[in-house]
Amino acid sequence: MSKPTRLALRGMTCGACVASVEKALQGVEGVQDVKVNLPDRSAEIEGEASPQTLVKAVKDAGYGATPMGADYGEDERQAEEAAELKKVWIKTWVALAVGAPQMLLMLTGHLPMLEEARLLWGGIGLVTLATMIYAGGHFYTGAWTALKNRRANMDSLIALGTGAAWTYSTLMVLWPEIVPPESRHVYYEAAVFIIGLVNLGQALETRARGQASQAIRKLMQLQPDTARLITPDGEEKEMRLASIQPSDQLRVRPGERIPVDGIVAEGETRVDESMLTGEPDPVSKKKKDWLSAGTVNQTGSIKMRVRKVGDDTALAQIIKQVRTAQGSKPAIGRLADKISSIFVPIVILIALLTALVWWLVGPEPQSAYMLVAAMAVLVIACPCALGLATPMSIMVGVGRAAGKGVLIRKGDALQEASRLDAVILDKTGTITEGKPRLVQLQTLGDNKLSEEELLAGLASLEQASEHPLGAAVVAAAKEKKLTLPKTATPEIISGQGLKGQVDEATWLVGNRSLLEEAGVTLDDEAEQLAAEMSDLGQTCIHLAINGQLVALAGIADPIKKDSAAAIQRLQKAGLQVVMLTGDSRRTAEAVARQVGIEEVFAEVKPDQKADKVRELQQAGHRVGMVGDGINDAPALAQAQVGFALGTGTDIAIESADLTLMRGSLHGVADAMLISRATVRNIWQNLFGAFIYNSLGIPLAAGVFFPLTGWLLSPAYAAAAMALSSVTVVSNANRLRYVKLDEEN
Repeated sequence: MSKPTRLALRGMTCGACVASVEKALQGVEGVQDVKVNLPDRSAEIEGEASPQTLVKAVKDAGYGATPMGADYGEDERQAEEAAELKKVWIKTWVALAVGAPQMLLMLTGHLPMLEEARLLWGGIGLVTLATMIYAGGHFYTGAWTALKNRRANMDSLIALGTGAAWTYSTLMVLWPEIVPPESRHVYYEAAVFIIGLVNLGQALETRARGQASQAIRKLMQLQPDTARLITPDGEEKEMRLASIQPSDQLRVRPGERIPVDGIVAEGETRVDESMLTGEPDPVSKKKKDWLSAGTVNQTGSIKMRVRKVGDDTALAQIIKQVRTAQGSKPAIGRLADKISSIFVPIVILIALLTALVWWLVGPEPQSAYMLVAAMAVLVIACPCALGLATPMSIMVGVGRAAGKGVLIRKGDALQEASRLDAVILDKTGTITEGKPRLVQLQTLGDNKLSEEELLAGLASLEQASEHPLGAAVVAAAKEKKLTLPKTATPEIISGQGLKGQVDEATWLVGNRSLLEEAGVTLDDEAEQLAAEMSDLGQTCIHLAINGQLVALAGIADPIKKDSAAAIQRLQKAGLQVVMLTGDSRRTAEAVARQVGIEEVFAEVKPDQKADKVRELQQAGHRVGMVGDGINDAPALAQAQVGFALGTGTDIAIESADLTLMRGSLHGVADAMLISRATVRNIWQNLFGAFIYNSLGIPLAAGVFFPLTGWLLSPAYAAAAMALSSVTVVSNANRLRYVKLDEEN
């Protein structure tokens, strides 16, 4: 399947623009799927259509587009955004420069009367029209595009309001006799001043969006432009990163950034991975350890073997994931979009009713009052703040999370995470380090094999298992440099252990239930020894040969140094924390006591993990699941929100809604607190936008005129509308500085 085409979009002003662009792109032959990201002003298109065809479709819809690809880097993108912002600022100042003097002269009474200087007013009208076309042409193009698609958006409101003001004023200049003398007023200054203020609001929004995109830009800047390639004859050459291929060998010196993903081929070092994981402490790296693009080599000069380049690197996937999440919308955002889609037609209807009421019962001159009130309603009701309420908060919140090493895959997960009241933590690799060690091997009964022979046989069988406990046994045998006997591939018994042949004897290796099902009995000595191991937090592995229990192995998996503190943060946030493990209940409870967890699901087989999540859900909880292994994937998918440790498997990460780039449970607490703050921020923005429109529309319609004799000027309405958008943007940006409890 071909990679999606990405376009950088221009002229996007609000959420209503997304529908127009999506419809235009979906109408292109060969397009299968379209995702438009408003905050990032980009589009991702699946299908076989050429970039040129897609760009033309966007331009036909009234917007601008530029292909993004290997030859279109972040520097070019930022330069284009800066150029676009500069254009908006120029248009803003041109419109205000034309409108402000007119407004000032009108307020001070220094403008000549219409009857005395119709030629002058005609010239002002032409200058105003030229300014409206130059500074506000995109509003009229957007309104026309929406009309052709039988839609209405904020461009429709602006075009109607300013167009009506200019048309009425021009009619007064050309044919003033069509209305009574008291109605002969011109509103050129209002038309152009409105455009200037709306552009000002959009320029401030665009600048704020650029600041909110810093998370992505920082990630982009992590990857160097060049790498030091080691040629087959041993020479080192500086090469452009685009020329590097998998299997190449590179030299990375102290202080340099790792250019691509790969493994250490030679040497040892410490690597700062904080920009990817949020973890401040450097990580030791030796031969065959993984290196991620963008991280910093701190101490040693190393050789690395390239494994992934370009879009396949972890850094590229992170950037893509952050972009996708910033452009996604939770249910609360879709509600705002739905309201916006019906809000604009209602506003137009309110403006028409306002005009009718002023025409029927308003004071003289009715036509002038009618026009002023209708224009003010159209302008002040522009749903800019409503359209920005969700995407701005999502963009800043996702960026903040990325800075803490939390990658959010979609907006729904962000909203769901804020509503969780219970979280299940898989023990191995989540609470513990996931690197078990064999700490004791106790022989029992009339066993004739030595401890070394038992360990060698165990290791030979466990080589076929991918279980961390098996890996601990194999590692212990290698450490003692034991020679392993040849064995046939054992039978893996899921959740219990394995069965195999060693020197023509049948070996059973696993937990107590495996032995009980095979009819192997445990005497009092074995029971007591197993209990002692469990009380120490060790996992007990039983070994039976030909139906006779011969040894018990105690394997300890060290608890991560920050697990207890992170779990305390989760409990302080009001979550019920549950530990889930396949270990015996006695072992599980010993570990749980050390980290402060009271509820434990023990002796759970891999295929039962999702059932345990479902059990809590049926009890009325909204459940988050944290895991890192292949057997965690069904449980991660079953939970309302799945958290995968970035140190885990690709399958677990793909099954999860949030990925924690470091192996610390502090990432779960950070994700919870950031999600709650983001959703709270969205509600604040929506509430402010609704209150603004609820109060602004009646005020603009003139409900207080009978009491105060005051009517809102369309120009002031435009200023209020722009201010509401800036308020929403500013509130969203507060998320960048929200303090997380016990921030680490």
